[in-house]
Amino acid sequence: MTEKKFEQEINVKGHLIDSMILTKIFDNVMDLEGDFQVLDFHIGKRKKDVSYARLIVRGKSREHLNKLLESIYREGAQPVSIQQVSLKPVQKDMVMPDNFYSTTNNPTQIYYGDTWINVDNMMMDKCITVNVEKKRAECKIIRDLKKGDMIVVGEQGVRIIPQERPREGIDIFQFMGSGSSSERPTQQIAKKIAIDIHNTKVTHKGRIIVVAGPVLVHSGASEALAKLIQMGYVHGLLSGNALAAHDVENALMGTSLGMRTKDGTLSTRGYRNHMQAINEVFKAGSLKSMVQNKILKSGIMYECIVNDIPFILAGSVRDDGPIPDVITDIVEAQRKYKQVLEGAKMVLMLSTMLHSIAVGNMLPSTVKVVAVDISQPVVTKLVDRGTTQAVGIVTDVGAFLPTIVSELESIRSSA
Repeated sequence: MTEKKFEQEINVKGHLIDSMILTKIFDNVMDLEGDFQVLDFHIGKRKKDVSYARLIVRGKSREHLNKLLESIYREGAQPVSIQQVSLKPVQKDMVMPDNFYSTTNNPTQIYYGDTWINVDNMMMDKCITVNVEKKRAECKIIRDLKKGDMIVVGEQGVRIIPQERPREGIDIFQFMGSGSSSERPTQQIAKKIAIDIHNTKVTHKGRIIVVAGPVLVHSGASEALAKLIQMGYVHGLLSGNALAAHDVENALMGTSLGMRTKDGTLSTRGYRNHMQAINEVFKAGSLKSMVQNKILKSGIMYECIVNDIPFILAGSVRDDGPIPDVITDIVEAQRKYKQVLEGAKMVLMLSTMLHSIAVGNMLPSTVKVVAVDISQPVVTKLVDRGTTQAVGIVTDVGAFLPTIVSELESIRSSA
């Protein structure tokens, strides 16, 4: 009796070698104790040429093979014979059908109506809804699902376009790859990030969003971020209550949590300063009212308001106050974050682990991400949770951000 074979012929196309796509496919199959055989392999001879590979993947059982295929499909592989995507209706608001397809943050297409359709609004760990009449596909969060929505189920008919190494020239993302280390030349990195920021805004007319934590104020980098906003390099700010409270405290009293940001000394009764700052916001009614009434005359929040830059402050259970501008409904705050991120080309994540991971989950892999933190595990966690395009800079944001601003001023003066 002949042994039954559980195998599937697949192919993959793209920059397979320099973007490590084929290596990842081989590693996935081997890590899951499967087997593969390369049937055909064509290597692109010029930088813009793509490569092509066709191979057979074998499993020990049907379930094992399906597990292998699921892992390599997420790296960009496809079965040789394409099948139309499978759809099932939502039976109840906010409840996905069983075996729903869970998205990555990479550009994705579905095969429906004998054509490949791009999936809009890509985010990781969401589902794909299909408008059958308009032949449009969109990535949606579970809370937006309505009864009757058609949801992609299973892996068939779904094509992922994996990340590729940037090929447009030398920039920070080629210089460093997607790693994080404190053992890299900080001045050179700052210069390259400044060039990327300038090119994103000026050359590519792209939107740059900043995700920032209260450490910016405590470390003395708030003036640098305020200057970055003033110079027009920030198109949105995402943060929480603490950044705004510290920023107002610094603008009104020159302290952050009672510490004088100019010389690092403690002020008398400084322990109450952040609560006094929060109280001043409540007295005025909002940050905008503080600016209009000339109470708040400098700082990060001041520059956002006078330059009409949208800012979203998301609440948490540990907030003091929180100030009136904070959105305490987390679901609503998440939606507002996503609105500000729409169309972003670059995101700077500055010393805030939880906000950075949250924002990373909302971004397609095509958005450039720079994460700066003095703690290496913070930037490592961001990458480990799916934002693999992020470049991690392990350094003190208090010294690093002013360097970037200085480089940007040099770029502008020499233009």
